[in-house]
Formats: sequence, structure tokens, C-alpha cells
Amino acid sequence: MEKSQIFYSEKFSEVNEAIKEFLNSQEDYLSLSTANSPRAVGDAIQDVLGSNLQQVLGEENCKNYSADFARRAMADLAFEDDNGFYYVIDIKTHRISTKFNMPNLTSVERLSRFYENDKNVFAVLMVAYDVEGTRLEVERVTFVPIEFLGWDCLTIGALGWGQIQIANSNSITVNPGYSRKQWMLELCDTLSNFYPREVAKIEKRLSHFDKVKQFWLNHTD
Repeated sequence: MEKSQIFYSEKFSEVNEAIKEFLNSQEDYLSLSTANSPRAVGDAIQDVLGSNLQQVLGEENCKNYSADFARRAMADLAFEDDNGFYYVIDIKTHRISTKFNMPNLTSVERLSRFYENDKNVFAVLMVAYDVEGTRLEVERVTFVPIEFLGWDCLTIGALGWGQIQIANSNSITVNPGYSRKQWMLELCDTLSNFYPREVAKIEKRLSHFDKVKQFWLNHTD
């Protein structure tokens, strides 16, 4: 089966390094107020990448490039390559000096539908950085399809059908070239354990509010 030439070739490590070098070459896009706010820094990094990632990757690799998505959309950026692969990219930023960060990636239901097409790629672009004054120093860029992220660094959050989350942004496992089929089977196994636990929680909550209801049925108005 044909695979993405960005992620299943020598370009993989080159692309990660090119994005890191590009971000570290940028100047004057943080102010004193934004530098102290992880959210503002994240927005600034996303804006810079949105305006320039096509040039960093090479326009020949990025057809129909778009950085215009609503905040709740699956993607922050999207493009197609010459081989017909469609990439949606979720940009995440992590300030290394913070002890803990647990970002949501995507809904398990949305990803399962998206991945019914072998040429759809959901990629995470994680930028790990620190700030000195208004100078941003990117220490690590992790630009990978989600199936390269090991399940030892992922978890499922109880929102909707379930949200895939990075358990701790300080500890990310990348398995280059990992099988999408195997990763999706592992997702299904993970959900087979996750959903029964959620059912047990719901049953406990139902039982609690049955008692609350009885209390109020017997309460004076």
C-alpha cells in the first residue's frame, strides 16, 4: 500500500529539523505580555507556522494549503501532496519549564471515520519550547502522524465518544514507521477497556442520584 512520502521516508527527520530551525530563526513575534502567557505563545507559534509551513515543507509537497479553520475543527492546517494524501495538522505547543501538560488531540469517533480513507493523515505538530525574555527557543519539534505516537504516552479522556490525549507533554514516545493498522487495533483494544469503566462510573452516578431523588421526594416543599 502506498504511504506518505513525508513520514515514511528520509524526509521525516529532515522535516522536523527544518521546522525547528525555521522557528528558531524567527525574531520579534513575542512581546513581554505574550511571552508570559503559554496560550498567547501557542497562538503566536500557530500563526507563524500557518503563514510559513508551506514554504518550510516546500510548495511541491503542499497543494491546496489552508490555515483557515475554526477553533473547534479537527485541523489547524491542511494540505495535499502530489500523491493525493490529505494531511490535517493539529498544532500543539508545550513550555518545557511547566511540569505538566495534557493536551487533547482528537475524538476517537472522528479519527476512526477520517482514517477509513487510507490517504487521510492526521498529524500532530508538537513544539516544545522555553522563553527567555521575549526570545523563544524551540528545543524539540515532533511532527508525526498520530499512529507514530506510542500508547504508553497517550490516554483517553471522557469527553463525547472519548478524546485521545497526550498523557504528559514532557514524555512523548515516537515510533517512526509504525503500522496504522496495528495502531488502530490498539486504539480499539484501549476503548474496549475504557468504555466499561465509564459505564461503571455512570451506574454509580445513577445510583447516587436515585438516592438524591428519594431524599427530595420525602422532603417538605
